[in-house]
Amino acid sequence: MGFRLVSFVLLVDLCAFAGIVDDVRVALAQNRFTAAESELNSYKAERGLTPEYLEALSWMGRAALDMQQYSQAEGYARRTQALAVQQLRNRKLDAEPQLPTALGAALEVQAQALAARGQKAQGIALLRSALRAYGDTSIAPRLHKNLNLLTLVGQPAPALRSGEYLGMPPASLAQLKGKPVLLFFWAHWCGDCKGESPILARLRSEFQGLAIVAPTQLYGYAARGEDATQQAELAYANSVWQQYYAGLQGISVPVSKQNFNVYGASTTPTLVLVDRSGKIAFYHPGALSYEELRAAIEKVMKG
Repeated sequence: MGFRLVSFVLLVDLCAFAGIVDDVRVALAQNRFTAAESELNSYKAERGLTPEYLEALSWMGRAALDMQQYSQAEGYARRTQALAVQQLRNRKLDAEPQLPTALGAALEVQAQALAARGQKAQGIALLRSALRAYGDTSIAPRLHKNLNLLTLVGQPAPALRSGEYLGMPPASLAQLKGKPVLLFFWAHWCGDCKGESPILARLRSEFQGLAIVAPTQLYGYAARGEDATQQAELAYANSVWQQYYAGLQGISVPVSKQNFNVYGASTTPTLVLVDRSGKIAFYHPGALSYEELRAAIEKVMKG
């Protein structure tokens, strides 16, 4: 067999499973768990236990959790975690992106499934144990986010830090105590954040007594993902704020990675409501519709 033909055959073999994560996600979106399992088994028979396989497997647990099949979700998640830990015997977690994605998802699914089954304390213990083990890795923000989902509501809101700021000087939560506050964690690259902007602007006009603070952070790059100095990225973030958040001008925009770490805002946007007493009343990673967020704000405003 000639060199070109051998190369072509190898290329076809590699491409056959190049999209196992996407293939599994498509099957799950169509509620075809058996087909997703078949895809995974075929991939494992050909390629073995790769980080890509583990990421695809982690989606089985996530899909089962979405369907409120908690025992099934925990089973997939535990399997993903066990296989990921095996791989960590010979490599670091952050050597590439797919293994941390798989392990982070596995821990997240287990904690959420435990909480949904009335075992919140066990879910919290699981996450705290994971933070002790992986607190210096890329999955730490995800673990913090899930720990906050289970523990932050009802607790005093952590103070906000600010090394830099866009627009108005930062307002501390202590200064705003006595009025409800909506924290809108956003990023200059985040499309979902921009999509949330008109919703927030509308709610701002409807709830005159609501204070909005929009924490953000720097990521080391600016337009088109190009590396940027701190000042260049600040200027770019400010241009994005001016262009896409016209209805939110005049609010405080503190810039600090520490705020994201403390609030576990690994997902952007993350929306947090603080009540008049300074306690967290609502915590939600991800975008919300106008109706969902309005209902949450109304509840806090009446409190």
